[in-house]
Amino acid sequence: AQSVGKLHEFGDIFFSEDFLEPRPLLKALKNDDGCVLLIDEIDKSDHEFESLLLEMLSDFQLSIPEIGTVKANPDRKPLVFLTSNNTREISDALKRRCLHLYIPFPDASLERQIVQARVPEIAENLRNQMVTFIQELRDMDLKKVPAISETIDWARTLILLHTETLDPELVKQTLNVILKFQEDIETVEAEVQSVVNKALKES
Repeated sequence: AQSVGKLHEFGDIFFSEDFLEPRPLLKALKNDDGCVLLIDEIDKSDHEFESLLLEMLSDFQLSIPEIGTVKANPDRKPLVFLTSNNTREISDALKRRCLHLYIPFPDASLERQIVQARVPEIAENLRNQMVTFIQELRDMDLKKVPAISETIDWARTLILLHTETLDPELVKQTLNVILKFQEDIETVEAEVQSVVNKALKES
């Protein structure tokens, strides 16, 4: 009987916050000074995690079995940002708990500034050419158009190849840096000459 009693005592200890490893959601709720919580690419999470977020976003609390409910300081609720690349549809329940902000691709001027900031060693002429080229690709019917990260990767690749100016053959050899599907590469290859010519002309 004494052993059983001790086990029950230990059980109460085990099911306590002393044995709970706080992860980002719980840390955000328990931060009495307030904080910013970024949940990146929510569209790549599973539906169970989405369901977990519903309570978090509506009531700023988490219910933990055997332990209880952890609530945020009502005067210091975390500011939560979710990002999505639309690889899958987000549930309506989660959408209702969020304010939606669509961020489009940057225009050519802003993209040149981004490349300059991230790859400062690239020559201005080449930077202008490659940004114009990328902007043209985004108007094409592709399965996945290049994102900013691909633009930056391409800039770094062109520097490693000691590129001074775009030419059709070089572009064909490096399309796999900015395009992730073979059918997109084949589509662009057919238009490389005209798109490169436009990039050279406008730069």
